[in-house]
Amino acid sequence: MITVKELGGRARAAAPALAAAGTADKNRALFAVADALAAREEEILAANRKDVEAGRAGGMTSALLDRLTLTPARVAGMVGGVRQVAALEDPVGQTDHVVRRPNGLLIGARRVPLGVVGLIYEARPNVTVDAAVLCLKAGNAVLLRGGKEAIHTNRCLSALMREALSSCGLPADAVCFVEDTARGSAVAMMELVGVLDVLIPRGGAGLIRSVVENARVPVIETGVGNCHAYVDTEADLEMAVRIVDNGKTSRPSVCNALETLLVARPVAPAFLPLVKRKLDEKQVELRGCPETAAILGDAVRPAVESDWETEFSDYILAVKVVSDAQEAMDHIARYGSGHSEVIITNNYFTAQRFVDRVDAAAVYVNASTRFTDGEEFGLGAEIGISTQKMHTRGPMGLAALTSIKYVVHGTGQVR
Repeated sequence: MITVKELGGRARAAAPALAAAGTADKNRALFAVADALAAREEEILAANRKDVEAGRAGGMTSALLDRLTLTPARVAGMVGGVRQVAALEDPVGQTDHVVRRPNGLLIGARRVPLGVVGLIYEARPNVTVDAAVLCLKAGNAVLLRGGKEAIHTNRCLSALMREALSSCGLPADAVCFVEDTARGSAVAMMELVGVLDVLIPRGGAGLIRSVVENARVPVIETGVGNCHAYVDTEADLEMAVRIVDNGKTSRPSVCNALETLLVARPVAPAFLPLVKRKLDEKQVELRGCPETAAILGDAVRPAVESDWETEFSDYILAVKVVSDAQEAMDHIARYGSGHSEVIITNNYFTAQRFVDRVDAAAVYVNASTRFTDGEEFGLGAEIGISTQKMHTRGPMGLAALTSIKYVVHGTGQVR
């Protein structure tokens, strides 16, 4: 088996060709990837079935199985996503903030590829394609290391993308895939100083924390989504039920799913039975504070401290009654992960105070947190949701996979 260091070296060697490739060449390769995904759907699904069967046999939760499973519709979605990325404007070479200095120098900031992007991720095979095509369009080589849960699917997807690149005259090693799923391979990627320009972890809190704490290469922290909804005293309660239900049950395994519900005390007696009735349709387990339990009865499991800080990624919702918006914001400040937060209210001033004071990559007023997504934000496919503040924040599209270099034109100026 090829070592991580060798694979990283191959990606590094391929990076200059990607950086120099024109938009037409990159788009040609992306359309070739899309065509290969569509033509080899059955091969992809057969590989995925092996992973799903192994996951089921190993006791994987239903939410994680959903994240792992590919269907014809999801493969078609990947195909459409690749073509959408091909249609996006190429950021590479764009020059912004051009200024003429008093000394006559003409200075502009030109967007350039990052170089080699490393990605460590878990049981979401669509990430293999999304990450690769975004990196390719932005002129980067990519080193992919997925989890063991999706090894057969990821191996198949990476192989067909490499073939598509070669067929278009671009180096196959622009997409390198680490087949070794042992923990040591992840550690090896974290230590690829001089090879990886940036490392992006996508997965659970444990994975992301391990990468952030141990990597020797630059890291973009992504994905942990302890997302909250606050139902204000002046909320439209029927709207709030729809938003909470969508945030929790439409796809509980993703990072923009709702994990904690905060309800203002004056509306809690009316709202909590309404939302429970809706959530019962999906058998959502509620873990509530004493006031929640007093209103809803024995159907609520008593919440413990860890429930407020947990990304459940399952049909579980923590529920707390709070006095007002300030207490809700204090709770979010203490337990939130900086991903996505929502207030449901008809009071403009309360909404604005929430927007101004809540520190998160995305803050919503009267809309589901499930919209925190590159495609929904008009960025095309995303490589992750950044929850940090340096370089990029929120859904990471093409521009987030570039850096800048200053280009300076003079006429002989000296200092």
